[in-house]
Amino acid sequence: MDKITSLKIRANQLRQDVIEMTAEAGSGHPGGSLSAADIVACLYFEVLRHNPKNPKWPDRDRFVLSKGHACPVLYSALARSGYFPVEELRTLRKIGSRLQGHPDNRKTPGVEICSGSLGQGISAAVGMALAGKIDKKSFRVYVLIGDGEIEEGQVWEAAMSASHYKLDNLCAILDYNGLQIDGPIRKVMSPEPIKEKWLSFGWHTVEIDGHNIPEILDAFSQAKQVKGKPTIIIAHTTKGKGVSFMENVVEFHGKAPAKEEAKKALEELREEVRQWEN
Repeated sequence: MDKITSLKIRANQLRQDVIEMTAEAGSGHPGGSLSAADIVACLYFEVLRHNPKNPKWPDRDRFVLSKGHACPVLYSALARSGYFPVEELRTLRKIGSRLQGHPDNRKTPGVEICSGSLGQGISAAVGMALAGKIDKKSFRVYVLIGDGEIEEGQVWEAAMSASHYKLDNLCAILDYNGLQIDGPIRKVMSPEPIKEKWLSFGWHTVEIDGHNIPEILDAFSQAKQVKGKPTIIIAHTTKGKGVSFMENVVEFHGKAPAKEEAKKALEELREEVRQWEN
């Protein structure tokens, strides 16, 4: 099986896990987890230097999920990478579980920071990247942010800092699915023009289809070559991607699928894998 198909299947598995986890919990944020699955799959199974057997390896690449509410897709990637048993995914949001509704680095192996207060994740990522520069380390820092999240002023303070300190070891990925909890981002608080804003803040900017594996991999490759400035990948995605009745439906930002909905969603996702394998 070629690398691209393998990564598509990996992303599909992450989506299946998201559906099963949120349905079991009866709560969570499936929409933005599904939209980010292709990006997260490429990171954990192709791009990142990381070691599940040694989560605190000093020279590891760092991944920060700034949009922490999308933690189901992160937990799936961590489990499928070997940080903890896959069976533990079923404990999402349950009392005593290491897999809470927002990531907690004090409990969950592989989680870099507690995140979910929007804007703070990218700020922490800037700090990690700056520390890497000061310590003359070779690791890279990747941070996934939401399009609703960039309505936060703190994001732009972080963007300004990253450019000022020439953090070319920092790569942000914008999950640009167009929807936030209250509706379309253009109606709630339009952040447009997005590309021009990041350019004006001194970032190298790449626009891609966030569900196209070759484009995602090429963007990450480009980011590694950029010198003297941070990179942002503006990834155009679909909220709820992969499940027909969840795609572009704002309610699934923070609503778990019911039992029958989960069954239908899993059937769709598994059929997609069968088509690739044939």
